Amino acid sequence: MKGEAGHMLHNEKSKQEGHIWGSMRRTAFILGSGLLSFVAFWNSVTWHLQRFWGASGYFWQAQWERLLTTFEGKEWILFFIGAIQVPCLFFWSFNGLLLVVDTTGKPNFISRYRIQIGKNEPVDPVKLRQSIRTVLFNQCMVSFPMVVFLYPFLKWWGDPCRRELPTFHWFLLELAIFTLIEEVLFYYSHRLLHHPTFYKKIHKKHHEWTAPIGVISLYAHPIEHVVSNMLPAIVGPLVMGSHLSSITVWFSLALIITTISHCGYHLPFLPSPEFHDYHHLKFNQCYGVLGVLDHLHGTDIMFKQTKAYERHVLLLGFTPLSESIPDSPKRME
Repeated sequence: MKGEAGHMLHNEKSKQEGHIWGSMRRTAFILGSGLLSFVAFWNSVTWHLQRFWGASGYFWQAQWERLLTTFEGKEWILFFIGAIQVPCLFFWSFNGLLLVVDTTGKPNFISRYRIQIGKNEPVDPVKLRQSIRTVLFNQCMVSFPMVVFLYPFLKWWGDPCRRELPTFHWFLLELAIFTLIEEVLFYYSHRLLHHPTFYKKIHKKHHEWTAPIGVISLYAHPIEHVVSNMLPAIVGPLVMGSHLSSITVWFSLALIITTISHCGYHLPFLPSPEFHDYHHLKFNQCYGVLGVLDHLHGTDIMFKQTKAYERHVLLLGFTPLSESIPDSPKRME
């Protein structure tokens, strides 16, 4: 009996080692393929974009130097505007438009693209007001102090308000690194928050919305907001010693993308929110942003067997995917 148990233990260990090596090989393949694609993209499309950037670069450099002159000796105010106020303006402008649809169901041109049909039609006003208060608290009492605290570190590392703007190629490289860092940090911090130890006390708050809307992208326990929302976005610019222009674009882009992921509408010509919407529906699938780590860890297996996965594409027409790829009819009991 002992021999059989030892043999079974050995086989199980071999399977685990095989799974680990297989995961490592897939990781190397994906990262290697991504690197090759990035280099090819770098040497072709970016050449043409660089010409445009170079032509307009003198204009933007002149505007930036004018700002530096205006805020000379008070660059921290310029940093506050670029790193906090501008991204927040984008966030609330976009979410303001979505909230009109969420609360009124109009215009129909947008509401017809709803992912979870029958949910939030219209959204519960009491629940919405509570969520907006939490979002404002997280922004004012967590996000703002963290970004302000970030300034002296960036100042010491490379000065975010330095006179020379980054080149277009450097800006693209920064965005690629920011995205990679965010994917890794968000995926693992998010999975950690789904551990029973942390889920009930922290992450469950965010999952009160099984059919999410845009504004609840920042509706979370303050600890989660620090660990899973802010740090994944901040670490990249800190590591790269980024210029304020890169930080402003990155923070604004990150807020817009997370809003789209939570908005509940699969709109034409915008990134698909099906992946994260399914996470809110089922809880134990689709933890990441890009889906790369979910693929490697097998946390998207159930998702890939659904109609939502078939709809997880960029919509290039105006027919809602809920109509062109409808859910399978439910079986009669």
